[in-house]
Amino acid sequence: MVSLSDALTREHRDIDGGIEAFVADLDRDVVTPEPLRGAFDALRRHIYLEEEFLFPPIREAGLLMPVMVMIREHGALWQLMDALTELLDENDPADVDDELLSTCRALLDQLDQHNSKEEPIIYPHADADLDEQAAAHLVDFLESGRTPAGWVCEAAR
Repeated sequence: MVSLSDALTREHRDIDGGIEAFVADLDRDVVTPEPLRGAFDALRRHIYLEEEFLFPPIREAGLLMPVMVMIREHGALWQLMDALTELLDENDPADVDDELLSTCRALLDQLDQHNSKEEPIIYPHADADLDEQAAAHLVDFLESGRTPAGWVCEAAR
């Protein structure tokens, strides 16, 4: 069985991969929004599962400050996703490819900084501190859960 921390880390890699695929296409002057939109759906879902299933029991176990940092960073990531979505929705992507590229790179940088803290500090607590019921809820969501329509992360509300 894969540990919760490994499953969550794998989601990070998959999300990064979608954004990186979009950036690689942009570098070749090809605008293919599907990988980016897919990565955003996955990142919003990932933030939801962390804020709703993972962070509450970890916060109760005493990791209040690290969880608060993660929540604040989720808000910054959410804002970048919203900005990129707006660029894609309201413009011909070919007309804003430089802005798309720089904003995607900023998002990847923020994700790298965020993940480099979250993976070694927060995720080990997913394996160690979640009781059986909380772990089961998280596993169920990882397997088939969906972000509720209209849900927004705590720091972006």
